[in-house]
Amino acid sequence: MTDDSRRFEIPKDMRAMAEAGFDQARQTFEKFLAGAEATAGSLEERGATVRAGAKDIGAKVLSYAEKNVQSSLDYAQSLVHAKDLPEVLKLHSEFIQGQMRSLAEQASEMGQAISRAAFDATKPKA
Repeated sequence: MTDDSRRFEIPKDMRAMAEAGFDQARQTFEKFLAGAEATAGSLEERGATVRAGAKDIGAKVLSYAEKNVQSSLDYAQSLVHAKDLPEVLKLHSEFIQGQMRSLAEQASEMGQAISRAAFDATKPKA
């Protein structure tokens, strides 16, 4: 004996409304997921751009360090061969002037490289 009065049934209108709500939620979630995937892809591309910029900057830093150390070693060697104090002062003056020029050039190049890397990292992808 089944008691039909104890059976619970969701009215058709409520069921249709719930199904429509679930369908809308599913579609919204799928759109969200697609947007998140697109954003993740864009971040990966930007990450590659940032890494390329960082690699370029790192290479410049190493190049500058090598040049500056080599210049300092050359300066030290020239001091060893100096004959008198006026020659030491002349060598020192030339070294300092050369280093200031090099540092100014290096700072300018580094600024340009950093600006270029920042621009590349923030420009919209086509």
